[in-house]
Amino acid sequence: MSELLPLGLDELLTTTRAVRKRLDLERPVPLEVVRDALSVALQAPSGGNRQKWHWIIVTDPQVRKLVADYYATSYRAYAADQPASASAERARIASSATYLSDVLHEVPVLIIGAIETGSSELPTGNQAGLWGSVLPAAWNLALALRARGLGSAWTTLHLEYEREVAQALGIPSTVHQGVLLPVAYTKGVDFKPAPRGDLDDVIHVNAW
Repeated sequence: MSELLPLGLDELLTTTRAVRKRLDLERPVPLEVVRDALSVALQAPSGGNRQKWHWIIVTDPQVRKLVADYYATSYRAYAADQPASASAERARIASSATYLSDVLHEVPVLIIGAIETGSSELPTGNQAGLWGSVLPAAWNLALALRARGLGSAWTTLHLEYEREVAQALGIPSTVHQGVLLPVAYTKGVDFKPAPRGDLDDVIHVNAW
């Protein structure tokens, strides 16, 4: 079992942030620590308890660079479509996202969360049941990593090139990717809750 940070439950939940500039690109991440975090993460719910999820852990520098190159290509197109930042907060997020795109190939571990569907095509209609059977575990993983002194950032931009990444990694056509988590130890562990809107603006009791 990996050594855990002394975090209370609410502190863990409110301080697990998207970490980009504070990822330690020099410190190796033992595979055993990732496996330990995943063993906790996979206690998440799964539709029908079918556990069709798969976790592709990429540590080889050449393979990381291949995934990172697709991600960077997608990010450049995404960033070019964004309006000029209207606030200091948005500018900070944009700077952080650009940094991650630039250094993704240097992040020690990349983890892709995916799910087996039995078909090369995603089902039509509402897909909440499908993604609800893998994404909760991916967020559990982010929490478990944070508890062990590691950071991650929830990313999906590589999905513009999902088939190319799947081919490079040998992922079967019936397995669909849902999230990419860059993983590294963090520079310091003192993360704080992020600003959020007024709770009363987003809750609806009994009706809208």
